Amino acid sequence: MGGDRCGKGLRVLVVEDEVLIALELECLLDDLGHTTIGVAASSREAIALGQADPPDVALVDVHLVDGPTGVEVGRTLSADPRTTVVFMTANAKRVPDDYAGAFGIIAKPYTERVVASVLHYLCERRAGRTGDRPGPELSLDGFNLAPRARA
Repeated sequence: MGGDRCGKGLRVLVVEDEVLIALELECLLDDLGHTTIGVAASSREAIALGQADPPDVALVDVHLVDGPTGVEVGRTLSADPRTTVVFMTANAKRVPDDYAGAFGIIAKPYTERVVASVLHYLCERRAGRTGDRPGPELSLDGFNLAPRARA
């Protein structure tokens, strides 16, 4: 992938309150060459981690240990242009029509292929090697692109 941020992988914040899912994501991120910079189970913890050390990508569940607060987390973290938020949720209907500033939604249960494809696209986009909107490679079952995607 080159010697830029993509060559080193993305720095990812996992916002997930289910321990097994969080561990699975950490392992997948590691296998894909990305770095997990933190795991948060609550909105307060997620916002604190994301603001202290802004990640390249935040994978955010909608329903956290402190309730359906993931949308607030997504909106707050996506306010920093250095961070791209992707919701990972079985509750896609809880995400507002504007996606709360997120790039899109990966539906749970997710597949490793969808997560890998989305992260690869975001990595390529960050490096300036792809356009503003993804091509057919992201027309995958289990991924919904925000109306006006940004990375």
